Amino acid sequence: MLLYIHIFIDLGLILSFIAAFGIYINKCHILLSVICIEIRFYGLNLFLVIIALYLDDIRGEVFALFILTLAAAESALALALITVYFRVYGNIILVDELANV
Repeated sequence: MLLYIHIFIDLGLILSFIAAFGIYINKCHILLSVICIEIRFYGLNLFLVIIALYLDDIRGEVFALFILTLAAAESALALALITVYFRVYGNIILVDELANV
């Protein structure tokens, strides 16, 4: 059925690794960290959908829908926290780069 399943599995793993590396690199920028977390969710969803199609089972796709719902709630909460942080401190950078000089 799926002739090139390994390509899609590799794509999901690459997305997850890029997102993990992005979270590690962007420790002081909260918005980029939230974007990397979203990319990690999308890599996991791609993996779940491909495995569900390969096994001809719908449970992986249903679980992927739950993860998408969780990702939407996480994005809304993170953007609300970023807005509050910006109102209090005037910027969204977590670590002041000038303090290290």
